[in-house]
Amino acid sequence: MTAIFWGTAALVLAVSLLGGGEEPPADARGSHSPPAASAVMSPSASPSASGSAAAGPATKQLPRSAPTRIRIPDIDVDAPFTDLAIRASGQLDAPPADDINLVGWFAGGVSPGERGTAIIAGHVDTKTSPAVFARLSELEKGDRFKVERADGRDATFVIDHAESFPKKDFPDDRVYADADDAQVRLITCSGAYDRVAKDYTENLVVFAHLV
Repeated sequence: MTAIFWGTAALVLAVSLLGGGEEPPADARGSHSPPAASAVMSPSASPSASGSAAAGPATKQLPRSAPTRIRIPDIDVDAPFTDLAIRASGQLDAPPADDINLVGWFAGGVSPGERGTAIIAGHVDTKTSPAVFARLSELEKGDRFKVERADGRDATFVIDHAESFPKKDFPDDRVYADADDAQVRLITCSGAYDRVAKDYTENLVVFAHLV
């Protein structure tokens, strides 16, 4: 996958993820306001397919392996993974909207724990109830979460900061840029719910790195 194609997919991802496509239930609305922005992440090199560049010295990382489960104790998340792919239209699939306890990862990119930027996405709600990332906005700098992998290793990440971005002005370079270490982005919907578009106006992005 070329950097240009990935950049296109990232743009569409920002516009489309990740509400349930219907007006959220009353108990879900208003429960996921994004936290205040903290440290700004400097843009790095253009994104690349998984691990194509040589890793720098003394960089903590794991070999490529598919994730199987994510556990975020601070917000009671314990969910399996599904693979997400890019459609012929260039749009990245979202996890199935009928499963409220499921996260997806961009399987054509970096795996969690591998050098680079891995993408993990989950719905904030569905048309019937809150979903797996309904409480993502409660996470704070220093909180930790674990990704279990198919190779039997656990990848533990620490949160650097979280920010919410308008879907119409999403900073692809900051969110999806490649990294010299192993990083993860947790992404869901946030902001106001647009009843006409049947979607939220923003994306919440949690930035984290492997420890």
